[in-house]
Amino acid sequence: DFSTEKCKQTGVKLVSVCFRVLEASIAENKASLKRTHTEVWSDSPNPHDRKRQDNCPVGLKNVGNTCWFSAVIQSLFNLLEFQRLVLHYSPPARMQDLPRNQKEHRNLPFMQELRHLFSLLVGSKRKYVDPSSAVEILKDAFKSSESQQQDVSEFTHKLLDWLEDAFQIKAEEDREGEKPKNPMVDLFYGRFLAVGVLEGKKFENTEMFGQYPLQVNGFKDLHECLEAAMIEGEIESLHSAENSAKSGQEHWFTELPPVLTFELSRFEFNQTLGRPEKIHNKLEFPSMLYMDRYMDRNRDITRIKREEIRRLKEHLTVLQQRLERYLSYGSGPKRFPLADVLQYAMEFASSKPVCTSPVEDINTTAPPGGTTAQLPPPARQVFSPAPTEGSGSGPQAQQQQRVSIHKPFTQSRVPPDLPMHPAPRHITEEELRVLEGCLHRWRSEVENDTRDSFQTISEIVPYRLHAVLVHEGQANAGHYWAYIFDPHQQRWMKYNDISVTKSSWEELVRDSFGGYRNASAYCLMYIDDKKPFLIEGNLICICKVTHLLVSYELSTQAMMTPNMQGVIMAIGKSRSVYDKCGPEAAFFKALKVEYTRLLRLAQEDTPPERDYRLQHIIVYFIHNQAPKKIVERTLLTQFADRNLGFDERYECKSIMKVARAKLELIMPDEVNMEEYEMWHQDYRKFRDATVFLLIGLELFLKKSYVEALMYLIYAYQYNKELLAKGPYRGHDEELIAHYRRECLLKLNEHAAVLFETGEEIEVNTGLSIMNELVVACIPLLLVDEMEEKDMVAVEDMRNRWCSYLGQEMEPNLQEKLTDFLPKLLDCSTEIKSFHDPPKLPSYSTLELCERYGQVVTSLTPSRTPFVGVTALFCLI
Repeated sequence: DFSTEKCKQTGVKLVSVCFRVLEASIAENKASLKRTHTEVWSDSPNPHDRKRQDNCPVGLKNVGNTCWFSAVIQSLFNLLEFQRLVLHYSPPARMQDLPRNQKEHRNLPFMQELRHLFSLLVGSKRKYVDPSSAVEILKDAFKSSESQQQDVSEFTHKLLDWLEDAFQIKAEEDREGEKPKNPMVDLFYGRFLAVGVLEGKKFENTEMFGQYPLQVNGFKDLHECLEAAMIEGEIESLHSAENSAKSGQEHWFTELPPVLTFELSRFEFNQTLGRPEKIHNKLEFPSMLYMDRYMDRNRDITRIKREEIRRLKEHLTVLQQRLERYLSYGSGPKRFPLADVLQYAMEFASSKPVCTSPVEDINTTAPPGGTTAQLPPPARQVFSPAPTEGSGSGPQAQQQQRVSIHKPFTQSRVPPDLPMHPAPRHITEEELRVLEGCLHRWRSEVENDTRDSFQTISEIVPYRLHAVLVHEGQANAGHYWAYIFDPHQQRWMKYNDISVTKSSWEELVRDSFGGYRNASAYCLMYIDDKKPFLIEGNLICICKVTHLLVSYELSTQAMMTPNMQGVIMAIGKSRSVYDKCGPEAAFFKALKVEYTRLLRLAQEDTPPERDYRLQHIIVYFIHNQAPKKIVERTLLTQFADRNLGFDERYECKSIMKVARAKLELIMPDEVNMEEYEMWHQDYRKFRDATVFLLIGLELFLKKSYVEALMYLIYAYQYNKELLAKGPYRGHDEELIAHYRRECLLKLNEHAAVLFETGEEIEVNTGLSIMNELVVACIPLLLVDEMEEKDMVAVEDMRNRWCSYLGQEMEPNLQEKLTDFLPKLLDCSTEIKSFHDPPKLPSYSTLELCERYGQVVTSLTPSRTPFVGVTALFCLI
């Protein structure tokens, strides 16, 4: 019931809306083709849009032209072996000291940020997370301005370099004096042999590679790119006995990395225009790549095959024509595959006739009397010709319509007993048998010839496509995303910044091969299909991920690092104060909550396997009556920890800023920093003593007494130095003394048994154990005369060897025993110098507590120490 004017207004509005929609669509399409402005994804105002759904992979927020970062990081994160290495990375113990060089100043903090980012990608409840902290560190690594798009290959090179350096620093610390093993190098780097001729002189040299560069222009698939990359220049002189003036070289892979990455060079510089241009040519690549033909061990056979291929290409046209004759056989206008023709001929020869004469077939199906009276209605319509012009409608015309023209060879009606296929009228069994043999042989020959036309080299080095990094746009601008294969769900996923969606091989091909919407693959990541550990295995357990999220340590020794879980819980309990009174009031509330929790832990009587001193430095300080200022500053330091800035709750960042401001206000004369550092050094020594004891006990329980001895020796020594400052500075001394004693007794007995064999090798081994280990450690047991059990143990060891005196034995054994006994019976308590203590591995607080608790629980109950812990004082 609208008026005319209203209809006009409504129509105008509809047209306006349509134009706006169309304009928006065009703008969106243009934006997808070329992105020139900085992109920053803003958080959706709807909380549901930010919630992770059903353990779907977590996306990465674009914080300003960082799609290149997201594409590379997601590809690496989905390599479970790489993920495991990052999440289990523990920084060097010296990280708290000032960095010694630029690499430590830059790479170690980045490694920590990457570790935290990975933990969020595993355990976050959000649909996507913010990588700003890691990206911020990377900014100085690129010379280009922040507004420009970063090069994926440049970033990947830089990233691998940084990771290699970070793991190298750690490896050198863990394996001092030995050649360190770098897991990043083992995972991503391979080697190739360059064999060539330069001005008539042959050369060979081995080089290492990470990303292997491949030219795209002029090639149709990945194998053509590889073939071109492996051969440069004229190389005939390599294969001949005589050197020539030609120069060139071949590359042969000697060692392929578990993760094989190809960098596809799709950008080239246009000299005429004076600017870079992107190559949009189509380049195909397989989901399974076989690398045998490029391996050095197959050099000879590959050269032979390449020569064969060269000759075959010369006859390619002939071969294709021959194949075409097999696949399209016949002399008439219609052609059929020859194998099918032979098969049809065999079917014809094998068919059995049902009648003797085709005339009889025709007579049995012809209408009687030449009429259509007995035909069913459809047949009458077929056989009755349509009336023609001028035929009239009288009786004569009607009679003409009733008379059918019989066409026996085009009759549409098929008798019930007529066979579906024609058959020969006369064929003997012998003729059929001969024909059958010939046809089968001919068919087999045709199939073999067809198959041989497509025969290739046997492949046994399979690499499966793991990730494809795609660039859409031109040389000066564009957008990156990644397709990554999920081996558990057996499907491809598309990672596009915050969006992670299901995809398919067809979509990947469309966007990656090139020639469609200016999008094409820029980097291919293949993984060794024979090494399932790269993508399989259990992810880090959820409790450890949670610990990484809330207890993100800056140091493996954890003397300065707080228990972040307690801090975050305390901040959570101060939320109401934060909302009412602001961040400073909430800070004091959270501080009091956390200290109260730690004080309560210090007051509990706990079994040794649950030693809270290991879990938190402040509990250790409370046990040992540390000055109030030391405790306060340490507690304040944990609230100022920068890792609180990664928590998704805004109050954590605010309280962290308040704590940092409070730290800056503390004057130098308020806290004795030398005393402060001394207390923290004592805690370091306490943790070191714990690690020595832990490893020593684990080795002892495995009956590895030689390896266990040194750890137990240094555990006792470190612990004794701590206990000299107070009874709660270290562990139960009797526990360590007992296993140190037992370890020496076990070694003494083992050496005596070897001596009794009389065999030269065993005797020398036994005496070596005694001289280098047992005799060297006896003064440690005699230095403290109060340790009666140690004195008894020394006498038992001496008596064991003195029992051989007076026994009959070979002269050479008697001579060895005579030389050895004075060393054993030496009453001097002079302690021999030992080698440096064993290198300690780095354990996180969680891992150290878990392993220490397990080993103490497994000890004999009678030997388990009891440490009754009570609060000695109260600071508040």
